[in-house]
Amino acid sequence: MNKIYTLAALISSILLISCKPSTQKQFELSPQARLIHHGDIIDVNTGGFIEADAILIDSAKIIEIGSYGNLQSQLPVENQIDATGKYIIPGLWDMHVHFEGQELIEDNMALFPVFIAYGITTVRDMASDLGEQVLQWREEIEQHKFLAPQIFTAGRKLEGIDSFWKGDLEIANEEELHQMLDKLKAYDVDLVKVTENALSGELFLKSVQEAHNREFLVSSHVPLDLSIEQLAKAGLSSVEHASYFLRLGTHENQIAQKVANGSMTHAEANAFYSTHFDQDTAFMNYQKLASLGLAITPTLIGGKQLAYYDEDNHADDEFLNFLTDRFTSNYQWRIDRLKDYTPKQWKERKDRYQLIAQQLPYIQKAGMTILAGSDAAALNTFVYPAFALHQELELFQEAGLRPIEALQAATINGAKFMGKSNTMGSIEIGKQADLVILNSNPLEDISATQNIFGVVNDGLYYDRMSLNTILEKAKNKKQQLDKGRKK
Repeated sequence: MNKIYTLAALISSILLISCKPSTQKQFELSPQARLIHHGDIIDVNTGGFIEADAILIDSAKIIEIGSYGNLQSQLPVENQIDATGKYIIPGLWDMHVHFEGQELIEDNMALFPVFIAYGITTVRDMASDLGEQVLQWREEIEQHKFLAPQIFTAGRKLEGIDSFWKGDLEIANEEELHQMLDKLKAYDVDLVKVTENALSGELFLKSVQEAHNREFLVSSHVPLDLSIEQLAKAGLSSVEHASYFLRLGTHENQIAQKVANGSMTHAEANAFYSTHFDQDTAFMNYQKLASLGLAITPTLIGGKQLAYYDEDNHADDEFLNFLTDRFTSNYQWRIDRLKDYTPKQWKERKDRYQLIAQQLPYIQKAGMTILAGSDAAALNTFVYPAFALHQELELFQEAGLRPIEALQAATINGAKFMGKSNTMGSIEIGKQADLVILNSNPLEDISATQNIFGVVNDGLYYDRMSLNTILEKAKNKKQQLDKGRKK
């Protein structure tokens, strides 16, 4: 009797459990929702893999990361993306581009979808003569008026009177500085950019201080009459171009002071820096700057392209199929400066590039934030929009960074720098749905970022066929623009 009772109780318990409503979370999803499943999800924060095999995205957000078994019933099979054998990373960031040239508005716009096809979902525009146009593009992209990466922009940069560059906000005194900072605030720029072509060291330093005091992020070049340490203490957020860091292999503060008081010329200072570099001194200075919170955008690729131009003139580069003749005509000015180079000068240029690149592992070890940026622009010869970021990451790896460190420089580091790490830069629930699905593992070789299976940009998925169509349209647009201008 007891055995019969026990069996009956067991059956009753099973029935009660089976009749309970499922505790599995149900999501109210739009028809645009997608479930990416069975890919290896890379955690760029840790350098490992996320313990899950499915990512649910909807309304441009990552809704859930979890088990495919639990999530597969949430939406139809046609809305599911099988990523078996693939690797999923956050959308890539290019933290230094220029959309420039009043005569190149159409040419720049034609390249926007190419960034997406190359897995680049966010860019930081570092100012140009198209400042107001880029600000308008930024808003139109947010309104989904055309396909393009999300843009953070400096608008127009601060410079001195009669600057070499077009479209700068030229200032001669503090009153004009405040006027221009008011203008940039009205523009609602994402950061302030300062360069040293015609700006005195004193006003340059004041520009950094005042922009920082107004709570702007501030990125800059480095004039010879100021030290990087001075600028960092004044509130500089990032130095653009690692070539400036070769000064840190000496007693830069002393040299900058001599230039400022006129006891050393610019030429003498540059000569001193090029012949007195000490690696231990540099590393000590990198540690000091890291403690001050300074970041660096190395932009190696431009220097590499020109240093090795004698070995590769890029005439057969496939990416030229996307660039109009008007765009690439801007390349010539830098090429012309190389035409009379001697073998000795070519070697010196290569040696300088290699020394700059060799600094990256030391900068990383010192704890400084490295931002991946290409400096792609019409005026930067053979630095191709979109593709150059992937080349930059390969140069990071060649220089000695681990693949994960290179990947972090192009994802979470940019998001953290821009104050967006709560919403962008990594694969986490609630964050913006910008993802790249790769055919091979970027933790083994960073060149895997070029082997793209699919891209999610702002929640919308583009498979390989769609990406190929984007690229084909870009080639056709280049041909149309070239043909129209020859009439």
